[in-house]
Amino acid sequence: MTVLKPDIIVIGAGAAGLAAAAALGRAGHSVLIIEARDRIGGRMWTRLEPELTAPVELGAEFIHGESPETIALLRQTGSAAVDTSGEHWSLIDGRLQRRTGSLLGKVRAALDAAGVLSRPDMSLEAFLESDEGRRLPEEARATARAFVSGFDAADPQLVSLHSVAEEWRSGGMLDSSQSRPRDGYRTALLALAAALDGDRVRLRLQTAVTAVRWSKQSVEVDGLCRGRPFQAAARKAIVTVPLGVLKAPADAPGAIHFSPPLAAKQTALAHLLSGPVLKVILHFHHPFWEGPDGGRYADASFFHAPGKVFPTFWTALPARSALLNAWVGGPSAARLSELTDDEIIRQAMDCVRTVFSGSDVPELQAAYVHNWATDPYARGAYSYVGVGAGNARERLATPLDGTLFFAGEATDTTGDATTVTGALRSGARAAVEVGRHLESQH
Repeated sequence: MTVLKPDIIVIGAGAAGLAAAAALGRAGHSVLIIEARDRIGGRMWTRLEPELTAPVELGAEFIHGESPETIALLRQTGSAAVDTSGEHWSLIDGRLQRRTGSLLGKVRAALDAAGVLSRPDMSLEAFLESDEGRRLPEEARATARAFVSGFDAADPQLVSLHSVAEEWRSGGMLDSSQSRPRDGYRTALLALAAALDGDRVRLRLQTAVTAVRWSKQSVEVDGLCRGRPFQAAARKAIVTVPLGVLKAPADAPGAIHFSPPLAAKQTALAHLLSGPVLKVILHFHHPFWEGPDGGRYADASFFHAPGKVFPTFWTALPARSALLNAWVGGPSAARLSELTDDEIIRQAMDCVRTVFSGSDVPELQAAYVHNWATDPYARGAYSYVGVGAGNARERLATPLDGTLFFAGEATDTTGDATTVTGALRSGARAAVEVGRHLESQH
C-alpha cells in the first residue's frame, strides 16, 4: 500500500478545508485533502433540477450579513448574491396575518436591562423562567424560545444566555441583511475548487479517515478509500470535520480516533453543542401560495406557524419558483430526525395544509430532505454555545504542538460561527497558522 506524504493533510473538503488547501497551495506547499463523501462541500449541497427555476439547497442556503469572502467566490463564477427580503406572514388564530414588528425587541431590551452579560452565565430558559424573564409577555418568551431553536438550532435549556445576548445586541446577526447565492452555493464551491493548485493540491474523495496518530511535527492518518485501507503522513494536519464528528463516540460511524487523544480540547468540546436542523424542500406544480386572496401572499418570503411541527416556511424569492422550504431546528428537529424521510415529508405537508387551510394545496411533484443529524459525517447542522462556555470557540481553534490545526464553522472567532462565512474565515486562519509554523521550522 502506497503511503502519500504531502507537507500538509487537510481532513474534510467543506468550505473550511477547501479554503485552507487553496491558500496553502498558493504558498507553495503540497497538500492532500481527504474527504469521506463522494463530493466536495460538506454541509453545502446544491441540487439542480431541470424543472425548477431555483436551486435546491439541501444544506447551507443563506448569506447572513456582509460576507466579502462569499461574494468574491460568487463573482468568480459569474454569479451573485440576491436579497431575500420580502413579506413575513404569521399564522395567528388560524389566519395568516402580515408580520410588521418583532417581539424579539422586547426580549433584547429585557436582556440589556438585566445586564446579563455582567452576571454569571445561565441558559436562556433559566432566564425566561426567572422573575425578570417572567415580566415579559408570554408571547415574547415563546418567540425567544422559537427563535433560538429555529435560527440557532439550539436547545433553550442548554444554550448560553451570554451567547444569545451577544448575538441579539444591536448590530449583530439579528439585524443583518439576508441574501442567498442566486445560483446556489454550488457556484461558491466551483470557485473554491478552481482555486486549488493542480500541481500542489490533491483531493481524495470517498476516503473516510478513521484514525489520526500525531506527535510534534508528525501526523499519520489511517482510513478507508472505497473500502480499502488508506494511509497518509505529513508534518501538519488541519482538522475541519464538523463539531458533531469531533464529539462522536469512538465506536460511532464516521468517528475519528486520535492518538494521543485531544485532551486539551475536551473542555471546549464539552461546552460547544451541535444543533439539529431539518429542512424539507417541497416542489409543487406551481407556486399555489401566490394565488389566494387576490395574490396577497405573492411577495411573501417567509410564512411562520408558531407551535407547529414545522414552524417556518420560506419561498425562493426573488426567484419565482414552485419551491417551498419547510424548516425546524432545535429539540423539535432532534425528535423528528429519528423518523424516516417519508414520515418527515408527510409531517411537513401536514403543516403546509394547516398554514394554507383556505387554499387548495396541490399534490407534491417531489420532495427533498437530507437528515444532517443522522449523517455520520455531519452529526448535526451547525454549532452553538452552551452555558459557561466562555471562549470555547477560541480554545477549539488553538493548534496543538504546532502539528494539529483546527478549522470549520465551530472554530470561527470572528463572530460568524455557524455560517459558511465563518467556515471560510476559519480555513484561511488555519492556513496562516500552518504557514507560520512551517516558516519557523526552516
